[in-house]
Amino acid sequence: MDDPVLLTGAGGRVGQAILDGIGEEYDWRLLDREPLPAAKVPDRVTDADQYVADITDERAVREAMTGVNAVIHLAGDPRKTAPWDSVLRNNIDGTQVVMRVAAAAGVEKFAFASSNHAVGGYETDDRTPDLYRPDDDYRLDGEELPRPGNLYGVSKATGEFLGRYYHDETGMGVVCVRIGNLTKDHPPREYERGQAMWLSHGDCAHLFDRCLRAEYGFEIVYGISDNDRKYYSIERAREVLGYDPQDNSANYTFEGEPIAEDPPTDEP
Repeated sequence: MDDPVLLTGAGGRVGQAILDGIGEEYDWRLLDREPLPAAKVPDRVTDADQYVADITDERAVREAMTGVNAVIHLAGDPRKTAPWDSVLRNNIDGTQVVMRVAAAAGVEKFAFASSNHAVGGYETDDRTPDLYRPDDDYRLDGEELPRPGNLYGVSKATGEFLGRYYHDETGMGVVCVRIGNLTKDHPPREYERGQAMWLSHGDCAHLFDRCLRAEYGFEIVYGISDNDRKYYSIERAREVLGYDPQDNSANYTFEGEPIAEDPPTDEP
């Protein structure tokens, strides 16, 4: 892809995982509400390609969007306990501004960072904790309706509906990635749910790389690694995006330590 890619929320955890993995492969426009320290910016990104703005500022978003052919939209309030006034402004109104400006600018591909919290309500008392274990076969595949577990999840579900609307109205390709539990170097420690929905930094960068390279209309996929126990199916991400995750929480202990491979034997 020769045209620039706009990454909103570039300074956050997901944005940094993406830039750490594929930061040298694209011409980026980075947008964040705070100036990014140099350590968070790929070497090839100039000062002119960094935008300090609120995503509800349509004029600023339009300026950052000029000449862009793809968007990865991460910006918003990431707190699962965020109050309604914050998720309304930052996650719903802000997402609507970014999607509307992208569609008007003729952006071809829009990757929206949704969340596992958009479907957290499926984790009912009668399904958990078995839901988080390898011998349970319950799966969510992206075709189910949202069932938010909190107001943050409501905002992410609303973002998915906005993506559906702008795809249908303008033809812009939209993929909504229901991101699991992103951690670096190891799965969440001593957290069964988090290990079932672990997304490694490497797989995160690869997944969003595929969002930029693949062809799609409107899709909802799950963003997790290839864990032995996964109550989110990644088959649609494999099929549509060409996602090929390399990490698996089963390769770590419950405490998050790597499990050593069996040593080679001298047997013929």
